[in-house]
Amino acid sequence: MDEDKAVMKLKNDLGQVLSRHKGVILNPDREMVINRVVRNREAITARQGFLYTFTLPESTGRSPKDTMIVRNPESDPYIDWDSPYNLSLDPETFGMLWQDALDQLKRKKNIYVTERVLGADPAYAMPVRTVTDSSLTALFTLNMFRPIPADIAGSIFAEKQFLLLVLPYDKIETSRYRDRLRHLPGGKTSDLAIVMDFANHLGLVYGSAYGGSVKKLMFTVMNYNLPFSDILPLHCSANEDSQGRLSLFLGLSGTGKTSLSADATRSLLGDDEHGWSGTGVANFEYGCYAKLINLDPGKEPEIFDAVFHRDKVTRHGAIVENAMIYPDSSFDLSDERLTPNSRASYPLSFLKNIKQSARGSHPRNILFLTADANGVLPPVACLSRDQAMFWFLMGYTSKLAGTETGVVDPVSIFSRFFGEPFMPLLPEMYAELLGKKLDEHQTRCFLINTGWTGGPFGVGRRIDIGLTRSIVNAVLNGDLDEVAVSEDQHFFFKVPKSCPGISPTFLVPRETWADDGQYNARARKLAFEFYHAFDKAYGNKKIAKTLMDQCPGRSTIPA
Repeated sequence: MDEDKAVMKLKNDLGQVLSRHKGVILNPDREMVINRVVRNREAITARQGFLYTFTLPESTGRSPKDTMIVRNPESDPYIDWDSPYNLSLDPETFGMLWQDALDQLKRKKNIYVTERVLGADPAYAMPVRTVTDSSLTALFTLNMFRPIPADIAGSIFAEKQFLLLVLPYDKIETSRYRDRLRHLPGGKTSDLAIVMDFANHLGLVYGSAYGGSVKKLMFTVMNYNLPFSDILPLHCSANEDSQGRLSLFLGLSGTGKTSLSADATRSLLGDDEHGWSGTGVANFEYGCYAKLINLDPGKEPEIFDAVFHRDKVTRHGAIVENAMIYPDSSFDLSDERLTPNSRASYPLSFLKNIKQSARGSHPRNILFLTADANGVLPPVACLSRDQAMFWFLMGYTSKLAGTETGVVDPVSIFSRFFGEPFMPLLPEMYAELLGKKLDEHQTRCFLINTGWTGGPFGVGRRIDIGLTRSIVNAVLNGDLDEVAVSEDQHFFFKVPKSCPGISPTFLVPRETWADDGQYNARARKLAFEFYHAFDKAYGNKKIAKTLMDQCPGRSTIPA
């Protein structure tokens, strides 16, 4: 059987299951789905009205080692198979998994089918049809994916509906998949799989009840497809001021992306996934999937209220995953015994200061956020076009290592485009598209360090979020556009010499350290880590020399 016929059979077989099954529920409304969740005991009702659920340990987060891309001639040349996150699966094994999933689906009492889209801009809204036996998964898609717009026929993806099959609580019969799926310690075979077939618009979540498996699979699908239409997908939050001037915030976990973009004076388009097209920026999603660990109602009141406000159960429908909640509906968001990755899914409309259309103009500002635990990056730096493309490629932040007998060095994290697991294409495709858009729209780019000053973690101190907010406000208001700058000798970007309300000494990290020699040694160490990470990730890629010239550490490497 040739490949086209094999794929058609997969789709037809699912169609036959749906046409013959007596318990198919097509496009149920949200209230009905919430009632089903409660009746099926897939989640528990809290007295505040939200729903909470607990999953098995393997479903408390993404499963990157079980997330795979089907290899086929149409998509293969564009995928960066050197990335550790782009794991391949042969079409034959995918077909086996799909048929096994259908065999499970046939035996279910009910099948829920939701038809939604990703993308607030109808010009590239992607239809997605989710088929699942789980009412909770169906509710997740209603929270997170957008209603189909009236003018969907005008979308570039109107005839390319993505078909997503989700069996969150079933496990793969591993005896059939030895040497086909991941080997586990002890010789066992993994019993879950998350698979994307970009060319044939098919996706499968088999054995993962983590909501993020569904969300991030579809984000990855968008990130694969959009650059071919000159649309740049971005893992970022977006907000705009009263004059419609848009700003984007890119950053990995712990850098302040959600906190800094949530501003009472600015309207939020979205907190995670956006596309930048020829007409501007648009949110992909209809909801938020917020981390709950250590959520502080004093510092993030809007997110807290969106999840934990009181309402009738059938109107609420926020889903809380794996937070420490007690039988009396009280909760402890600082308790990470179940997982440090507790989450909540809720519609964007639960937030107060949002832009209903979730669309805006071309960005005036892009802020790359990093939490540098080395204490050597300035709290703000101005980036040239090539520097912005370089920092976009690197996606740098620090992760604090655990301690047993004392403080140990933080670990440098480099995640291309601030979301490497979800960016499957060759890196130059994303970087060059960013450069093109920066040229077209004269967007200003800045690096914001929300990490340490005065020394590394354990010696210096974390930059107060109030100071960071003041700096961000200065950036967004244009207060740094004309100030004098100096070039950083280690990282080459320009550092402002003044900022309203901020001490000039604070702006220069070297001035905050007690010892110049220790500062320079630490800065050189981080610069060398940049050089090594860049060479490892991009040494064999088609990266422009002007970008390579921005790499810190190059002056410390012998010619």
